[in-house]
Amino acid sequence: MAATMALSACKGAHSDDSGGTGATGNFPKPGKRWKFVFINHVTTNSFFAPTQNGIKDAAALLGLDYQWTGAEDGNVSTMATALETAISGGADGIAVALTDDSAFKDGCKKAFAQGIPVVAYNATAAGNYALAYIGQDLFLSGYKMGQRILSQVHSGEIIVGISQPGGNNVQPRLDGIKKAIADAGANVTVHTVNTGAEQAAELSAMEAAYAGRKSAKGVYAVDAGSTAGIAQMVKKQGLKGKFHAGGYDTLDDTIEGVQSGALDFTIDQSAYLQGFLPMLTLYLYRMSGTLVHPPEMDTGLTFVTAENVAPYTKAASVYEGSKGKRQLTMPKSLPLPTPLTVTQS
Repeated sequence: MAATMALSACKGAHSDDSGGTGATGNFPKPGKRWKFVFINHVTTNSFFAPTQNGIKDAAALLGLDYQWTGAEDGNVSTMATALETAISGGADGIAVALTDDSAFKDGCKKAFAQGIPVVAYNATAAGNYALAYIGQDLFLSGYKMGQRILSQVHSGEIIVGISQPGGNNVQPRLDGIKKAIADAGANVTVHTVNTGAEQAAELSAMEAAYAGRKSAKGVYAVDAGSTAGIAQMVKKQGLKGKFHAGGYDTLDDTIEGVQSGALDFTIDQSAYLQGFLPMLTLYLYRMSGTLVHPPEMDTGLTFVTAENVAPYTKAASVYEGSKGKRQLTMPKSLPLPTPLTVTQS
């Protein structure tokens, strides 16, 4: 409760790429202001605006500095260089999107050898060195998306856009969709479209893909920009009702698409938490001298449909966009969540 109250009082976002003010509550102040560095694969992509808001809010709450850096176009070499720079610059903690299986191994080993903790966020890779992964269970989300697709498309072709084929941030989702279809034994053929990591080009990529396969029963995507591109295409070309459609994340065009019926659904993975939680866990790890170990955190999977899209359209908040409110009104009643399950030994 105290953390929530403090968050509501946080100052607005800083205009540069580092900052953070405020007290540290009951925690002692370290000898210096700790600085945590986030290495990202598409630093200017609008999906990560809420992530950066989460970083800024945690920095203000805990009295930290931060840096947002990496690549604009998914280039792993650029990201690896940014990781090396963070280490040589004396970062106190690092969060890195492990979009590649091998590009960050040496850098992460070097960081730990110099006493710099590292967590993965948004994307993870087996065999890499990080204290924990904080982000969506990507394969599971793709599998559940595949099951939802099959509830609407029972046979025929579907198109699936993917911004970075092979990238650990999106490829597991595509693999999950294909596995769900295979497990169901459905006569559905998946045609994959490489839409590229630059958000501005994803609309044209989806338009070209659909122009070549107008018989497709469904048009989907496994990343934010491609999903928004589908919504834009449906609106632009008057294609509502011509095929089923859906994808990921909560960009403005995507939410508008769900609201209008251009998209059947989109999947919310809590981008804000992917900034806030790494800051919090790195802080506690340092403050406790490694005793409070960062846990694995699944930031969730919420299907946003016509039935529950209203709060997204009205919110204008920092939790789903680049700017807006920090405190929103709670509804008078809440939908009952799925009952918890407990694994028996």
